[in-house]
Amino acid sequence: MAARLLLRAGKNLALAGTAVAGGGAAAAIATSDDPQTTLKLFNNVPVRLFRDSVTAATIAFDYEYSLWGLPEGSVERAKVKHEVHLRSARRLQDLCFKNGGIYIKLGQHIGQLEYVIPQEYVVTMRESLLNKCPVSSYDQICEVVKQELGGTPDEVFNEFDPVPLASASLAQVHVACTRDGQKVAVKVQHTHLTDTAAADYATVGLIVNTLHWLFPSFDYRWLLDEELDFLIEAKNSEKCLENFQRLSPHVAGYVYAPRVYWNLSTSKLLTMEFMDGVQINDVKAIRGLGLQPSEVAKLVSQTFAEMIFKHGFVHCDPHAANLLIRPLPSSSRSIFGKRKPQLVLLDHGLYRELEPPMRINYAALWKGLVFADAKAIKENSMKLGAGDDLYALFAGVLTMRPWNRVVDPAIDHLVLEGNDSDCSELQMYASQYFSEISELLRRLPRVILLMLKTNDCLRSINHALLRGSSLETFFIIGKVSSEALLEAKMLENKSLLRSVNIWLEEVLLEARFLVIRMVLWLLHLSRALSWSKRFITP
Repeated sequence: MAARLLLRAGKNLALAGTAVAGGGAAAAIATSDDPQTTLKLFNNVPVRLFRDSVTAATIAFDYEYSLWGLPEGSVERAKVKHEVHLRSARRLQDLCFKNGGIYIKLGQHIGQLEYVIPQEYVVTMRESLLNKCPVSSYDQICEVVKQELGGTPDEVFNEFDPVPLASASLAQVHVACTRDGQKVAVKVQHTHLTDTAAADYATVGLIVNTLHWLFPSFDYRWLLDEELDFLIEAKNSEKCLENFQRLSPHVAGYVYAPRVYWNLSTSKLLTMEFMDGVQINDVKAIRGLGLQPSEVAKLVSQTFAEMIFKHGFVHCDPHAANLLIRPLPSSSRSIFGKRKPQLVLLDHGLYRELEPPMRINYAALWKGLVFADAKAIKENSMKLGAGDDLYALFAGVLTMRPWNRVVDPAIDHLVLEGNDSDCSELQMYASQYFSEISELLRRLPRVILLMLKTNDCLRSINHALLRGSSLETFFIIGKVSSEALLEAKMLENKSLLRSVNIWLEEVLLEARFLVIRMVLWLLHLSRALSWSKRFITP
């Protein structure tokens, strides 16, 4: 009887709650400046929140229940954990597809975190989400253009291609022609994203925060950083180029970002100069332009080393679709038919600033890694939050090399060949030290986590261009990080003696880099001779 009364009371409470919520929703819609959008929010958000809650709870319960009582390190636990990882990855994949928008972006981020999170998640997300993005209908695009620019595409532009050139998780791009005849790319935010963006960020946060609360070692809250205001994205692109012109003039001519048409841009629609170029990982097309993949790889390394170690203002989403390569407009072909490359940076929505102390520590860490300086590696890893127990692991995550290789004095100690043996070794380490890696990610500042993501994207591009990593890449990183440290010391300098010491340090560094250049030249010569022998030998 008591149970029945409680049940009835519970039903009445639920009905009352529903009535109150419904009344509140009706009031909010009636008093809103945009009733249609508010109605969409009240229709969509509860459904998405329910999906998120169920997915997060199911994943958390599956880990807790399935692994309960299984001894750490046992074969049975490893087998069960693999199955749970796979089930959970598929649940997350299903959620991303159903909710779309920011959720697709979340899945794409996870697909790029190779060797940092379980491979089951990486493979599932990479296979399903990297090349599958929502496409808004032309009617939806017209709706956004009219809302943002005050007219339909045909009224605002001379020409507007109704078929998108490309579609991403947050927006899609259409080719158009302005009234004065300029060919432009118009980036239009997806309509469903426009309606539910703030709520989606909150609900996506629920998943990663729930997992972090239940399992502190699962801390992937840093995946939520993405800028949805296209005006901020436009300002980022201009600031990026200004930094190169001011702080890295020797590189500025080789780096470009599309010009923004401010009179045709808003927070949800961005009109930019149309860029001709080929995607950074399309080696065949790069060669077809008379460019060398090795020179392109060096330019990418130089560009991002300058951003990270000198500018402290970093493009944190340099995956292949966001980087184009074209011949440098002012260059002509050499006698061998080759041209100099220019890197075009697209999608400036995810930038982060490295404050000077952190930028200098990060530069000192990378200098230590390149020169196998164990003391510098430990000291600067600890300053960045890794602790004295996980600094070696931090070095391994940055370089994808075990500690004995990190501190090996050989000049090519950080080079990855990109073969199956290297991949298997890295996957083994990632699986073996997964809990320690998760603890490391929990400790590190959010901006450093984004540097790891950037590092991973750049490694993937290097692999595509060179089938592995390159000694030249680490030479560039070592040189730029060393220059940044010297520049910082010069700014702090207040005495003649200190100036002399800095000058001597610079001379010694240049001598060291000269030796490395000679070694690189000899390696290139050795490879060329080896190739010619194979070619000549019948």
